[in-house]
Amino acid sequence: VQLQASGGGLVQAGDSLRLSCTASGRTISSYVMGWFRQAPGKDREFIGTISKTGGTIYYGDSMKGRFTISRDNAKNAVYLQMNILRPEDTAVYFCAAKNLLLHRARYHSWGQGTQVTVSS
Repeated sequence: VQLQASGGGLVQAGDSLRLSCTASGRTISSYVMGWFRQAPGKDREFIGTISKTGGTIYYGDSMKGRFTISRDNAKNAVYLQMNILRPEDTAVYFCAAKNLLLHRARYHSWGQGTQVTVSS
């Protein structure tokens, strides 16, 4: 499956942004989807995971509250809603796919990231 994240851009602190991840080659409903981000000079950071039906969502501890993951399998898309953005949210955001919801299951497909820059 080929994934493409989009929706990034330059925003001001306090703004909201919704990122999209679309799939081609396979239907996105076949996969558990995850969102990650990576800031310059930092390790990749887990944002959250959503099950194939959207009925189960896990978030990284530091991501709870301002970030919401959802999916619309009919549109073959997964979304990341980000609210009250902060300069420290500046990063490249990636979506990824795996087959199982198990924490140890590996993400096998990664999309090209989308840059989010939050100005103070």
